[in-house]
Parts: sequence; C-alpha cells; structure tokens
Amino acid sequence: MTSVTTTQLKQAIEGRDARALTGFYADDAVMRIIDRDHPPSAPLELHGKGEIRSFYEDVCGRAMTHHVDSVVADHDHLAFTQACAYPDGARVFSTAMLTLADGLITDQTNVHAWDG
Repeated sequence: MTSVTTTQLKQAIEGRDARALTGFYADDAVMRIIDRDHPPSAPLELHGKGEIRSFYEDVCGRAMTHHVDSVVADHDHLAFTQACAYPDGARVFSTAMLTLADGLITDQTNVHAWDG
C-alpha cells in the first residue's frame, strides 16, 4: 500500500504506469467518469481496485501522451487537470477530484472533454 503524493501521481499518469496508479487506491475505492458516452445523470462507475486497474490498463496501454497541468491538494482531497493527445491529433482534457483517507484514494470523479 502506497500513500499517494502529488509528485507520484503526476509521474504515474505521465509515465502511463497503470500498476503505480492502481496502488494509490483503497481496495473499495469508487471512480466515476463523466464523458461524451456517460453523462452526469448516468456516469460510468468503477467499484474496487480490480475495475479501476482494468480502466488504467486500458488507458495506459493506448498510444497517447498525458500531461498533468495543475495539481492542488490538502489532507483529504486532491484535484488535477490533465491534457492528453492521441497520435492522430485528437485531444482530451480531464479534470479530477479525489477524496483521500489514510493516504489512499477512496473516491474519484473525472470529467473528460474530447475533441469533436
């Protein structure tokens, strides 16, 4: 079990390290994703480390770059913005709000905006 820090989170995201990212989550963590396919009234919900690991393995396995632009944190919360780009030029911008307990992510909401 690894307590998440802003530096480690940035390195894991930008390094497309699914294993490190998964290690930052509590076993019963929940991740909500709001994007073009999952509106606010019906977000995609991932429950537990297994589902979150599968999500990160998919995203980190894609040929794309990730850049964390801004990160803010206090004892119980962490938020960041992220810009991503696919080789064909398509871009994705994300914001995320995380709740922490004992140094691990217990709850996360991501909002993703895509080109086109």
